[in-house]
Amino acid sequence: MLLKPRLKAALLAAASLSLLAASAPSPAAPLGIGDPLFPHLGNPGYDVQAYDLSFSYGGSNLDPLDAVTKIDAVATDSLDRVNLDFAQGEVRSVEVNGAKAAFASMGEDLIVTPARELPAGSRMRITVHHTSNPVPDKRYEGGWVRTGDGLVMANQADAAHLVFPCNDHPSDKAQFTFRVTAPREYTAVTNGLAAGRERSGSDTTWTYRTVHPMATELAQVAIGRSTVVHRKGPHGLPVRDVVPTEDRKLFERWLRKTPDQIAWMEQKVGRYPFEAYGVLIADAETGFELETQTLSLFERSLFTRNVFPEWYVDSIMVHELAHQWFGNSVSPRTWSDLWLNEGHASWYEALYADEKAGQPLEDRMRDAYRQSDSWRAMGGPPAAPKRPSHGQKISIFRPVVYDGSALVLYALRQEIGAKAFDRLERAWVASFADGVATTTDFVHLASRVAGRDLSGFFQGWLYGEKTPVMPGKPQWKANPVD
Repeated sequence: MLLKPRLKAALLAAASLSLLAASAPSPAAPLGIGDPLFPHLGNPGYDVQAYDLSFSYGGSNLDPLDAVTKIDAVATDSLDRVNLDFAQGEVRSVEVNGAKAAFASMGEDLIVTPARELPAGSRMRITVHHTSNPVPDKRYEGGWVRTGDGLVMANQADAAHLVFPCNDHPSDKAQFTFRVTAPREYTAVTNGLAAGRERSGSDTTWTYRTVHPMATELAQVAIGRSTVVHRKGPHGLPVRDVVPTEDRKLFERWLRKTPDQIAWMEQKVGRYPFEAYGVLIADAETGFELETQTLSLFERSLFTRNVFPEWYVDSIMVHELAHQWFGNSVSPRTWSDLWLNEGHASWYEALYADEKAGQPLEDRMRDAYRQSDSWRAMGGPPAAPKRPSHGQKISIFRPVVYDGSALVLYALRQEIGAKAFDRLERAWVASFADGVATTTDFVHLASRVAGRDLSGFFQGWLYGEKTPVMPGKPQWKANPVD
């Protein structure tokens, strides 16, 4: 089960004498960074600069992977202990700045006690030798996903710490290096760009590095009997797609669309923000597609079931692509800012379907308006979502943050005009690139671009229990809430 802060504190207070003898941290120390939706996740007192992750895959996705996680961070406070988020793995040893450190696992925290207190402003390297278990645990959601021929990751919203120790919150972005060792017949691909490949006996070690900082929830490691297909996107952008080798030809008609989709997005919001892009098609049933940075994850069945029209699949591909700007380059400071991610991705998904497939944007927004009051009653307003159900963190991904939030953007464009709206979109992704931002940041920027205070407009659209009147379309009506 997922442990709330109060229960974590109780567990710490009841720590065994053996843990106390190993200098386990005081139970009075703070836990979590106070995110409105997930207050027990993330950790105060330090800022991660970089992760160096090593995984050894033996050829079975039923066996734990041997792993080493190295975390380079700066202490923002004086620390006599460091809390990391980590679950679903065995910790074998921990070092801080090369010296052995005591550690204790409590709930979903790995509590590390360095040999010496870390003063504020000091740099630290935490090295954790551990396992990473790909077998699902009914207490948790996400992390490793077993595929027909290996593994991929699905870490949203906060499941990276089921794979590796980390500060598992999108507000603490960092650089990543990945080193993946697997039998020679497997291919490993991760976020970022390839930085080396070495063979040793029957194994190959693949190294990748990111160029831009990344949130932990966006990490991706794919291991399988795969083929990597290379092509060029706009401005020579490397586009590399990862597909099951036996399906290489089957998926080509979809994969070749990506460069033009990138070019379309660039026309709307500006240059693609990262070093590469690609589509990762996995033989797995996740129930969702996922915008892992530079390498979006898709279920094989999206392209093979023949139940979706082609325009719909195209628009879903654009949805995950749009996230590279909205959610990945500009990440939410808190999970209550999720509407900025999903609302924008849904907006460009709908706009692409309108422009490329004749699926009217206005019809989709009118339908969203009809349902908006019901969505708000079910999940809360777009920028003030209700907390997820206990043990169901993924339930924050409700209709109100998708088309319910795209509807907010439609209303904004109605309010300030299409030209000002387009300037705002470009200014947003340029102003906060590689960083984090809040709903308040968006309101302030929109007001500057529009040349007038829009706080009253946004108050109703983002926080109201009822959907406001649509600017320019007072005849639109919301369905009554049961």
